[in-house]
Amino acid sequence: MLTLIRDGELHTPAPAGVQPVLLVGERIAHVGPVDEARLTSLEIPCEVVDARGCLVLPGLVDPHEHLIGAGGEKGFASRMHEVTLEQLLLAGITTVVGCLGTDSATRHLGALVGKARQLTEGGVSAFLYTGGFHLPPRTLTGSVMEDLVLIDCVLGVGELAIADARSSQASTAELARVVADTMVGGTLSGKAGVTHFHTGPGRARMSQLHELLDNYEVRPECLYATHANRTDELLDDAIALSRRGAYIDMDTVDPGLGRWLRYYLEHGGVPERLTVSSDAHTAGAEPARLHQELVASVREHGLALDTVLPFFTANPAAALKLRQKGRLAPGMDADLLLLDARTLEVVHVFTRGRRRVGNGKLFVPPEGRGT
Repeated sequence: MLTLIRDGELHTPAPAGVQPVLLVGERIAHVGPVDEARLTSLEIPCEVVDARGCLVLPGLVDPHEHLIGAGGEKGFASRMHEVTLEQLLLAGITTVVGCLGTDSATRHLGALVGKARQLTEGGVSAFLYTGGFHLPPRTLTGSVMEDLVLIDCVLGVGELAIADARSSQASTAELARVVADTMVGGTLSGKAGVTHFHTGPGRARMSQLHELLDNYEVRPECLYATHANRTDELLDDAIALSRRGAYIDMDTVDPGLGRWLRYYLEHGGVPERLTVSSDAHTAGAEPARLHQELVASVREHGLALDTVLPFFTANPAAALKLRQKGRLAPGMDADLLLLDARTLEVVHVFTRGRRRVGNGKLFVPPEGRGT
């Protein structure tokens, strides 16, 4: 099937003006002028989408969600529910990475793999981290390295807690062994092989990650630290880490992301090393927050869309070596988000070449066209 999205203002995420995008099957086939008469004359179904008044963006890449719900840290009554396919699509999220949090006693990796595959079959590209908060990491095969090599949807290990009373209080040497196993697993499987660190509110902040780079043979791009937007001091530490080549993530659990993005940029944080995640489903965190904070960063905090958009698209795709995601270009996966140019509300969402959301609602294709 062919889909022509025309007359929208394209952001790849860099601004590219008003031009059409042609989707063929699950990929972007062409960006730029096309002969519409020739397309419609082909004996292939061709859907034409009028994107006038819309911004055409890459779909959002969320690198940190608790897809099967976070653990109940106030007892069993506080257990969080699973993320649904509908929540992701209506938020414009076309790629997501799941993780276990504090609870690896009643939340299991097998269930997380099943959830990732359910979402993928529903249209969203879903991946996960093996392990969880604690050491030794929980795995499916008995080895972090083998989980990466043998399980297609595993991209790294995490979220592994540091600077937090709930962590395993691991030594830096213990962390180094996990990071090394994960890097090797990534090398063997052609995946990112990142260790995704939960950074808590403790006074050590990210000091152990700096120690890993100072004293061990660790590639900085394999360190990926989240929750950097807790305090100015923690973010200063994260900025220093970004200058050394590590990836930094901010969550959207609390409003006001734009303030932290501005601080990061004004204090010398490396823009290409910054990502944003929803941290859904922890208490107060929903997939919709990702899109909401993107909008608020532009409309309320005065940041340029083209400044912040890579944090939600191209950068997480690069951090996780998802080479077909996060950008609009020929050969890339056809994951697109169309926003109203005035309000920045979600209008259409395409994943792997199929329209999943139309006019802000889950899309029901015309009879006989498939889904």
